[in-house]
Amino acid sequence: MSEHGDSIVPFNPTELKSGETACKTDITVLSVDLRTDKSNKEELKDIKKPYEGTKLLQDEHNKDAKLSPFQPRPPSLPKPVGLGMGGKNISFDDKVRGRRLRNSQESLTDPGETGSSTDSLKEDISSNGQGLASGRPLDLPPMETPSFRIRNGSFSETDNEHSEPNKERLKPSRIILSPLQPTGTYPPLENNAGSTSLRTTNRIDRDCLDYSAVGRRGRSERLQRNLSDSRLLDTMVSDNVSVHSMKSTYSVLNPIRPRDVRNRSFLEGSVLGNGALLGAEELDRYFPERRLGIYVATWNMQGEKGLPYNLDDLLLPTDTDFAQDVYVIGVQEGCPDRREWEIRLQETLGPYYVMLYAAAHGVLYLTIFVRRDLIWFCSEVEHATVTTRIISQIKTKGAVGIGFTFFGTSFLFITSHFTSGDSKVYERILDYNKIIEALALPRNLPDTNPYRSTTSDVTTRFDEVFWFGDFNFRLNKARGEVQAILNQDVGADMSPLLQHDQLLREMKEGSIFKGFQEASIHFPPTYKFDIGCDVYDTTTKQRTPSYTDRILYRNRQADDIKVIKYTSCSSIKTSDHRPVIGMFQVKLRPGRDNIPLGAGQFDRSLYLEGIRRRITRELKKREAAMKNQNNSTVCTIS
Repeated sequence: MSEHGDSIVPFNPTELKSGETACKTDITVLSVDLRTDKSNKEELKDIKKPYEGTKLLQDEHNKDAKLSPFQPRPPSLPKPVGLGMGGKNISFDDKVRGRRLRNSQESLTDPGETGSSTDSLKEDISSNGQGLASGRPLDLPPMETPSFRIRNGSFSETDNEHSEPNKERLKPSRIILSPLQPTGTYPPLENNAGSTSLRTTNRIDRDCLDYSAVGRRGRSERLQRNLSDSRLLDTMVSDNVSVHSMKSTYSVLNPIRPRDVRNRSFLEGSVLGNGALLGAEELDRYFPERRLGIYVATWNMQGEKGLPYNLDDLLLPTDTDFAQDVYVIGVQEGCPDRREWEIRLQETLGPYYVMLYAAAHGVLYLTIFVRRDLIWFCSEVEHATVTTRIISQIKTKGAVGIGFTFFGTSFLFITSHFTSGDSKVYERILDYNKIIEALALPRNLPDTNPYRSTTSDVTTRFDEVFWFGDFNFRLNKARGEVQAILNQDVGADMSPLLQHDQLLREMKEGSIFKGFQEASIHFPPTYKFDIGCDVYDTTTKQRTPSYTDRILYRNRQADDIKVIKYTSCSSIKTSDHRPVIGMFQVKLRPGRDNIPLGAGQFDRSLYLEGIRRRITRELKKREAAMKNQNNSTVCTIS
């Protein structure tokens, strides 16, 4: 018996063969020292009383090997105590306990290292590919798990050198327990890559979904149909669970393979638009019906410095269900502070929209806003200006044009101000001809259909063209007769007035706006009013009410543009003109890789200033509401 109460088994040297090691367990413990320090080899020779327990330990190992790997193992037998080099009665385990337990405690920081210290030593031996001094790997049986009495203390290398073996530690810094194995087998793991976190990552914001149940159901059906496309499935990973997850959570992004990024040149697009950055798959994902909503507004501001307090009626009428994707606002005789006008537009549209581009020619302003999540599908934007005055320095009459490509459809927006005067029809036709010949667009953008383009007409070089502004075409009828027709309760039927419209007559003859169309007019003339009221001109000139403000459109393919709404905004009365607005649905086509993308550029400073003003306005409204609520008195009856 040793001082620790452990039994010492005598060693029988006759049982060993020549060249055979006394105890495999002791060799396993000291294998690390044998690789690094030759002095440890001498310690094996100086052990005076080895024990004869090889057969007993081998039986215990065979017994443990028959147990299931998931069954808890019984505690192993205590190990014998040997004599050290200095003559002290130090157990064999105590000599290497500091080094072994230190490695075991370090392995606990790794979630994968949950085994015993003996297992970590076995892994160290196998990883280095070294065994004993002979260099051969050891094929040892599994080691026994040390008892809880030995493992309940935390030892360091310094403490092990100076501590006495007869004294037990009173304050263990860490209790290390043997891993408890389950009694049965683990349940099979579900092979499901579409986890909750993955599904919620690709979920679209609720604000971007349709609000109506019919719209959501229709979008879901279209998305299911689009995701079932074989070309789309080929671009995805070969995980059916991931595809199912994308179908069920309105995912909009495809995985990108590294080999596609390596091999794709992006210099030439596909002929059919498949596989391009702005190709059919991307277009169908954002626009399943391939229709883009465009809102066009034109207004002659008469150069007034004061702007309307609220532009909601101009851009966000209440009789429409949804806001549009693109807002295009053209102004003639604009206010002196153009920047202030653009900030007011941004403040009205709010954080959902960003200003894609803005151009001006004197007092002609043209501004384009798009939804912020569609900014990545716009190409570089180009603009050009034309003056129709004899003196080019006077920039009150002329045109401003902005062109860009959205996916594979090219757009051209023109706002213009033609020559004024009741009888100057010929001058207005000359203005039109000069604009279509001198407007130098496009410059760097590729022509999506060059076979239908002509060098003498800029409107033939784009797929969809919107031309709006103050055309100054009048009604060929006396003021009294026009006023008499307006005084009648004609309702929305304006055909008695439109029979005398100069623009419709010239378009029918083909002398102006060739290939353009206009929606049916069901609103009263927008010119000329007394400022601040709904009464037509009461000055001495007595100008005839006319439809001077118009919105026309042209498309290369038939039925590409569908008119949703065409009316005037009668609530804005700061000018002698009433604004005219139009809502359209435009067909989109997939694009190719030869389109120079705009890289999401927009006016950031304008965006921040507009949002700041919008927040300030809302805070003032709340403060006013709270003040009115505090000033109100409530009578109570006791």
